[in-house]
Amino acid sequence: MQFRASVPPILREMQALQSLGVWRLMLQALLTGGIAGAVIGLFRRAYTLINAAVVNYMEGHSLADPLVGVGVFIALIFLGLVAWRLLRHEPLISGSGIPQVELAVAGHLPMRWARVLWAKFAGTLISLTGGLSVGREGPCIQMGAAVGCGVGSIWHDDKARSMPRYLIGGSVAGLTAAFGAPTAGLCFAFEEMKTVISGPMLLFTALAAASAWFVTEALFGFGRVFPFQHTNTLSPAQWWIVPLLGVMAGVLGAVYNAILIRLTLWADRCPLLPQPARALSPFLISGLLLYCYPQVLAGFGVSALDLENAALPLGALLLLLTVKILFSCVSFASGVAGGLLMPMLLGGALAGGCAASALLSLGCVNPDQTASLLILCMAGLFAATVRAPLTGSALLMEMTGSLSNAPAVIVTAYLAALTANRLKSTPIYDSLKQRALNQKKARQNRAGQTS
Repeated sequence: MQFRASVPPILREMQALQSLGVWRLMLQALLTGGIAGAVIGLFRRAYTLINAAVVNYMEGHSLADPLVGVGVFIALIFLGLVAWRLLRHEPLISGSGIPQVELAVAGHLPMRWARVLWAKFAGTLISLTGGLSVGREGPCIQMGAAVGCGVGSIWHDDKARSMPRYLIGGSVAGLTAAFGAPTAGLCFAFEEMKTVISGPMLLFTALAAASAWFVTEALFGFGRVFPFQHTNTLSPAQWWIVPLLGVMAGVLGAVYNAILIRLTLWADRCPLLPQPARALSPFLISGLLLYCYPQVLAGFGVSALDLENAALPLGALLLLLTVKILFSCVSFASGVAGGLLMPMLLGGALAGGCAASALLSLGCVNPDQTASLLILCMAGLFAATVRAPLTGSALLMEMTGSLSNAPAVIVTAYLAALTANRLKSTPIYDSLKQRALNQKKARQNRAGQTS
């Protein structure tokens, strides 16, 4: 009995999968992916409509009007307080949700799937509506994992909250639905989540990804996230640029990780930041940025697609990159619901824009190769930060449809990951998982002392 209790959940799952009938396994996978795709499709559609309404309202009203300014800050304070209340209701929705899912797969955290699902849905929408520099993709992975647990409960599986097939299959479906990238979803499961590869698990995750992709494409009609117009590849004579971008992205990823985790840990310890003030602070900063530097706010500023043709000077791009990274770190450190991946990709695109601006001025590249440089830096920063180069490469190729850039993307991603490793930068989700475990241990110690 002692040995059985020490067996990791993923190994017990392998044995359970072997005993499942193939039709039952396929039905569970299709339900997991289909329901996750529907939930996340609704989430993406809701965010699109809300963001458009906010942008249209602000374009139709002048911030110089004191009543408009007061109304904006009242709305932001309200959103911040609601975000805090949701966090108090369900602490597992804090941040991106990916570390929580990985810890649940390892058996270290429970997955209260119903509470997590609705609270993460609402909390992330609130963060995005408030203009915070957070992403929807990590939350979609956690929502997908919650859906997977819900599907497990349909079969009255008492261990559904920690059964890896439901959590992993739902996570794959969530990433697929968020990015429209089923291959990247599979890579994420086996590279980042360290899932043991077996025939049944591969079948389960592949079917979950395929059904989620079908729902988001067929029912919601979401296209590519980054449909760049021109993605001309680098010529063999220009390939010296690839290692240059890989090293640059690796250094930037190490710096980004260091700022993010240190700021988050400081906020955890700071006695001057009680939870309501901590959750409210990025919403107030968002209001200030709306007045003084709206370029870093979603819907108001420069997007990755804009950078393909934007003739911005190098200094302006460097400033935008710096402010974007700092605001992303402040938004995440607040603890409210919201992910890292989309701000990280935009940061990579801005870094690529800086490189393109410099290389264009030196005559080293052509204007129609700008998007390719953006793609390389986006994949490189993802790989350096998460330390999952294969997932990052697949993700960018699927999000952009630029399969011709595959060799350069893969080389850039692996060089960026290697550079970050040589700089002794810990992968961001590993740092966040350790933080979550330390917080769990501290809560248990406090409970033991009070008892």
